[in-house]
Amino acid sequence: MGKRKEESVSNRGSQKRQRKEYTHRLSDEPNEEETLEFSASGSASSQSPDGEVGIIESIQLKNFMCHSNLGPFQFGSNLNFVIGTNGSGKSSVLTALIVGLGGKATATNRGSSLKMFIQKGETSADISITLRNQGRDAFKPESYGASITVNQHINQDGSRTYKLKSKCGAIISSKKEELIGILDHFNIQVDNPVSVLTQEMSKQFLQTKNEGDKYKFFMKATQLEQMKEDYSFIGKTKKNTRVQIEQGEERLEELKQVYLEKKEIFKSIAFVNDMQSRLKDLKHQMAWAVVSEMEKEIELLKEGVRAEEGNTEFLQKVEEWQVKVNEAEKKYKAIQDKLITVSEEAQALHPQCISLKAEVQAKRKAVNETEIVYNRSKTELKRLGKDNEQLCKRIEELKSCANQVSEPEKLERQRRIAYLREQLKAFHDEEIMIDQQVDQFQQAISKCREEHSRLKRENSDVQQALDAKQKQLRDLKDSKTNTLKRFGPHIPAFLEAIEMAHKQGRFKKKPLGPLGALIHPKDPELILAIESCLKGLLQAFCCDNHSDERTLQFLMSKYFARGHRPQIIVNKFQNKIYDTSQRAVRHPEFPSVLTALEIDDPVVANCLIDMRGIETILLIKNSRKAREVMQCNQPPKNCREAFTAEGDQVFERRYYSSSFVRPRFLSQDVEAEISHLDGEIENKRAQLTASQQRLYSIENEIRQNEDHLYGHRRHQKQLQIKVRTANAEIADLENIEEHQSADVHILQDEVEENKSRMESVKQDMQLQSRKMEELENSLQAAEKQLEEVKEKIHQVEEIAGPIKAELNQAESEVENSKRRLQHYEDKQREHVACINKHKDLLVAKGNELEEKMAKARQIFSERIMVTRTVKSLDAEMNRLREKINSESSRRGNREEIIQQFRYARERYEDASNKVKNLKRFIAVLDEVMTERLKVYRQFLRSLSMQCKLHFEHLLRVRGCSGNIIFDHKNETLSITVQPREEEKASRSDLRSLSGGERSFSTVCFILSLWNISESPFRCMDEFDVYMDMVNRRIAIDMILERADFQRHRQFILFTPLTMSSLPMSPHIRILRMPDPPRDQRILNFQNRNNRDEDQ
Repeated sequence: MGKRKEESVSNRGSQKRQRKEYTHRLSDEPNEEETLEFSASGSASSQSPDGEVGIIESIQLKNFMCHSNLGPFQFGSNLNFVIGTNGSGKSSVLTALIVGLGGKATATNRGSSLKMFIQKGETSADISITLRNQGRDAFKPESYGASITVNQHINQDGSRTYKLKSKCGAIISSKKEELIGILDHFNIQVDNPVSVLTQEMSKQFLQTKNEGDKYKFFMKATQLEQMKEDYSFIGKTKKNTRVQIEQGEERLEELKQVYLEKKEIFKSIAFVNDMQSRLKDLKHQMAWAVVSEMEKEIELLKEGVRAEEGNTEFLQKVEEWQVKVNEAEKKYKAIQDKLITVSEEAQALHPQCISLKAEVQAKRKAVNETEIVYNRSKTELKRLGKDNEQLCKRIEELKSCANQVSEPEKLERQRRIAYLREQLKAFHDEEIMIDQQVDQFQQAISKCREEHSRLKRENSDVQQALDAKQKQLRDLKDSKTNTLKRFGPHIPAFLEAIEMAHKQGRFKKKPLGPLGALIHPKDPELILAIESCLKGLLQAFCCDNHSDERTLQFLMSKYFARGHRPQIIVNKFQNKIYDTSQRAVRHPEFPSVLTALEIDDPVVANCLIDMRGIETILLIKNSRKAREVMQCNQPPKNCREAFTAEGDQVFERRYYSSSFVRPRFLSQDVEAEISHLDGEIENKRAQLTASQQRLYSIENEIRQNEDHLYGHRRHQKQLQIKVRTANAEIADLENIEEHQSADVHILQDEVEENKSRMESVKQDMQLQSRKMEELENSLQAAEKQLEEVKEKIHQVEEIAGPIKAELNQAESEVENSKRRLQHYEDKQREHVACINKHKDLLVAKGNELEEKMAKARQIFSERIMVTRTVKSLDAEMNRLREKINSESSRRGNREEIIQQFRYARERYEDASNKVKNLKRFIAVLDEVMTERLKVYRQFLRSLSMQCKLHFEHLLRVRGCSGNIIFDHKNETLSITVQPREEEKASRSDLRSLSGGERSFSTVCFILSLWNISESPFRCMDEFDVYMDMVNRRIAIDMILERADFQRHRQFILFTPLTMSSLPMSPHIRILRMPDPPRDQRILNFQNRNNRDEDQ
C-alpha cells in the first residue's frame, strides 16, 4: 500500500492527489505555515462532486455477534450518523466493516479470533458489504460494474471465505488477493485509525500519556508508518537479493564450467576426422622433428668440443703455477740455508758466552774482596793518623806540665791509658770482623731474594699449569655425558642455537662443526699425532657460503669472547670427497692422515684436505723411523711432512718437537685420560707444595740473615759508642788539670811505632790499590768481551727471528703453490677427460642420427622442415589421441550429446540473465530508494506541518489555542491546549483537561488527520463521548463543515445520543438502530482459550 500511495504522490494528473502535490511543492518554502493555514480555511468552491469509488453503499450482518440478522443499512455518499442505544448494534456494524474488508479480529478490540464473532448457538456468520465502483477510478468496471459486493463467510473453526460479486450479483472472484487489490485500488485501510476509529482506540488515545504512542498514531493514520516498514522491507529484500546474486554468481560459474565441458564435447564429435588427419600430419612432423633436434644436438656437441679444445686456461694455469712452485721452493731453500748458517753461528757463541759469564763473576768477586781489604786499610790509616795526632798533642801537654804532677798518679794514668788503648785496639779488630760479617749477611740476603723471586715465578707457572690441568679434567669429566664439551663448555648450547637458526631458515645450509667431533681416528696410538697435525682445525666450523658465515659469526658473538672464537672455514659443500688419487701420498707401511680417519661427512673431509692437505701427511709412530723415512732418504712421493706418535713434526730437513703431551679432543679412552690427568695434577700439586716449602725455607733464611744483620749493625753501633767513650776517657786522662808528668819517652816510642804502622798500612794500601785497579781493568775487559758476545748472540737471534718467520711464510707459499698446481693439474685432467667423453658421445650420436633418419624416411619419404619441438608435438599428439579415444567411445549417442549441450547452454544463459537482471534491479532500486527516501522525508515534514496548522485552526474555532510539537528524531508527538484564550494560564497537555475538553481536542486532532488522509470513507465510534453539550455542538459543527468541504468523502459517525438538532440537508443521512430486546442489553462474550489467528 505504501508503494501505491507513493506512486500516487508523483502522479500530478490525479484530482485526488492535488493537495499532496501542493504540500510537496511548499514543503521547503519559508512561508509554509501561512500558506497552509490559508488552505485549511479556504472555500470549497474547488471541491469535486460526490464520491464515486470506494465509499460504502450498504452493509448487512447475519449471525454476527449478538445479531441474527441486521441490515441491510444503506449509507449516504457524504455524512452518515448511526444512532442508537447501547446494545443496538452500532459497534457490531463497525466491527463487521473491519472484519468484512479483510481486517484481523484483534484490530477490532472485540475479540481475538474470528469464531468469537459467530452468534451463540450458530455455526457460521456472514457479512455483506457493498462498495461503490463508479467513475474513471473504478476497479475493473467491465467485470464488476457500478458496485462491488464483498461477501465473507466465517466458519466455526475461525476460517473465512470470500465471494466478490458484481453489480448484477455474479461471483467474480473468491480470492483474498482480489480483495486486497480492490482495497489497495480504493485506498481503503480498515486497520488505519483515521479510516476506522473504534471506541476502544479512541479511549486509548484519550488516556495515553506516552508521547511516543501519539507519534505512532500519527504515523499509522498518515500511512507513513506503512511506508517506513515498506522501505525497511525493501532494504531487507535488497540485502537478500545481493546474497542471491552472490550465490547466483557461484552457481553461474559452475554452470559455465558444465556448459564449456558440454560445448567442448559437442565440438569434438564434429572434429574427430579432422583430429585423425591432424594426428597423421603430426606423426610425419614428429619423425623429422626428432632428426632435426638430434642434428642440432650434434652441432652443439661439435661446437662444445671445439670450444673445449680451444680452451687452454687450465694448461696455462698449470704452467704458471709450476713456475710459482719452482720459485717458491728456490726461495724456501735459500731462506732455509740462511737460517741454518745463522743458527750454527748462534750455537757456536753460546759456550763462549757461558765461560765468559763465569769468568766475569769470578773477577767481580775478586774485585769486591780486594776493595773490602783496601777499605779496611784506609780506615786503619785514618785511625792511626788520629792516634798519632793525639799522641803528639799529649806529648806536648806532658812536657809542659811534667813538673806539676806526682809520679804515682802519672803511672796510674799511664796504665789506665794503656789499658784503654788496648781496649780500643780490641774494639777496632772486632769492628773489622763485624764489617766483614755484615758484608757476608748482605750478600746472603741478596742471593736468597734472587732465589725467592725465581721460585715465585716457577710457583706461578706451576699454579697456572695446575689450573689448566684441572680445567681440562673438568671438561673431560663433563664429556663423559656429553662428548661435545671437550671442545668447550659452550659448544652444546652453541650447536643448539645453530640448529634453531637453521630451522628458522637463517642458514642456506646448516654449518658443520666442530670438525673434531665429526672425525674418528682408526688407531688410538695415532690420536696425539693427528691432534698435533690438525691443532685448531679440530674446533673449527665449516660454512657453505659467506652469508652463512656472517650469520654464524653473529651467533658466535653470543657464546665466545672476542679473540677466543673458533675458526670459520667457507668451503662450498659437496656430496662426495675430492678425488685425491693423483696427489695423495701412499706408503706400504704408514697411513696418511686422510686414511687414518673415519670422517662422517664429505664436506669435513674436503675442508681438511683444503686447509691442511691431510692426504699428503704421513703418520709414523716411531720417531727414529720417521727420521729415516723423511730425512735419510728421499721422502715418499707427494709427502711433504710426517708426524710421530709423540706429536713431533718431521720435515725433509727439519724436526720439531711437539708441545702436546696427551691428546685433548680425540681421545677414545676417557677414563684413562682422566686417570692420567689426575696423576699429572697430583704431581703438579706435589711440585707446588715442594716449591712452596722451599719458598718458606728461603723466607725463613732471609728473616734469620736480616735478624743477624740487624744484630751485627746494632753491635757495630755499640762498639762505636765504646770507642768514642774510651777515646773520651783517654782524652780526659790526658787532659787532667793536674799537671802530672808523663812518660814522654813511652809516648814518643808509641808515636814512632804508630808511624811505622802507618807506613806499613800505606804500603799495603798501595799494593791493594794497584791490585784492585788491575782486577777492575781485567773485569772491565771480561765484561766488555761478554757484552760483545751477548750482542753477537742477540744480533744473530734478531736475524734468525725474521728468517724463521720468512721461512714459515715461504713454506706456506710452497704448500699453497703446490696445492694450487695440483688443483689445476686435476682440472686439466678433467678437462681432457671431458673432451674425450664428448668426442665419444659425438660418435654415438652420429650413429643414432643415421638410424633416426632411416626411420623418418620410412614414415615419410620427403624431409619436412619442422619449427616445433619434439616435446610440443608429442604433447599435442597425446592430447589428440585422448580426444579421439574419448570421442570414439561416446560417438554412439550423438543426439544425447547435442541435447546435453543445448540444455547446459540454456541453463547457463538463463542463470546469466537472472544475475544480470538482479544486478540491474539492485542498481535501479538503489537510485529509486534514494529518491523515495528523500521524498519520504519531505512528505513527513509536509504532513506534520499540515496536521499542526489544521489542529490550531480547529481550536481557534472554539476560541481555544494549542499546538502540536513533532520530534521526528526521537519519534514523539506532544499536544498542548489552552481552553480559553482569555485565560492566562499556561498551556497544558491533554491529561490536564476535562473529559469533554479532551474529547473535543481529540476530535480536532482526528479532523486534522482526516484533512491530510486519502481514505474514501471515515468511521468514528462514539465521537462525542464525555463531551458537554457546548463542546458537542462545536464538534458536530466542525464535522458538518468538514463533510461539506469534502463531499467526495464519506463520513460514518456512531453515537448513542440523538441528532435532532442537525440541519436538514440532502448530504446528511441519519440511521437509527432498532432498540435491542431486554435480554440483549448486555453482550456476554465468552472467554475462549483457543485464540486462533485469522485465516
